[in-house]
Amino acid sequence: MTTPQDLLIIAMDVASSRPVGQGDLSLALAGAELVDLIDAQALSLDGDLIVPGAQWTMDDRLLNEAVSALIRQPPYESVEDWLWRRGRGLSSSYLAVLEAEAQGTPRRRRWIPLRTGRPEWGDSAARRRAADRWTSGEPVLAGLAAAVGIRDEPTEEAENLADDAVVTVLDAVHNAVTELEAVRQRRSIEEAAFDNIWRGQ
Repeated sequence: MTTPQDLLIIAMDVASSRPVGQGDLSLALAGAELVDLIDAQALSLDGDLIVPGAQWTMDDRLLNEAVSALIRQPPYESVEDWLWRRGRGLSSSYLAVLEAEAQGTPRRRRWIPLRTGRPEWGDSAARRRAADRWTSGEPVLAGLAAAVGIRDEPTEEAENLADDAVVTVLDAVHNAVTELEAVRQRRSIEEAAFDNIWRGQ
């Protein structure tokens, strides 16, 4: 299992302070991929720029896709640009893989904002591993979860992470999710203003 897969399971298993949107989760999953690739030494960060290492073959198909998607020639891509590019539709990709591998299939196939109750998952090693990371307050998973609203605040361990590269990724995920919410609010205001114009005619 990988950090993105653990995050997806937690997003679907744990009650959150607000609905977790597909866009928010996709950004966080793209950040989770970077964290795992940093840990595997498949890349490093130069400031906020992603510098690929040697071409690695990962044990996970989606992480392999992530490695293949890295920009390998200067000027390198920033973490923020990666989140927006790689994150497009990524939550659906991870959900499809999780279901295909039969590591836990929800009986209700609704997406998170539409659910009326918590999904019922079968017991699995994947679910237990994600739950263990969650209950232990593992800092990376806690920091990613906080970014998408599954946890109101990151744990103290997440706030005191010593790995500057991982901290850069977590900060970028928080900023991207905040930016996405601002875009949603702006569109909502614009749509409301448009509706008011039509009602006023």
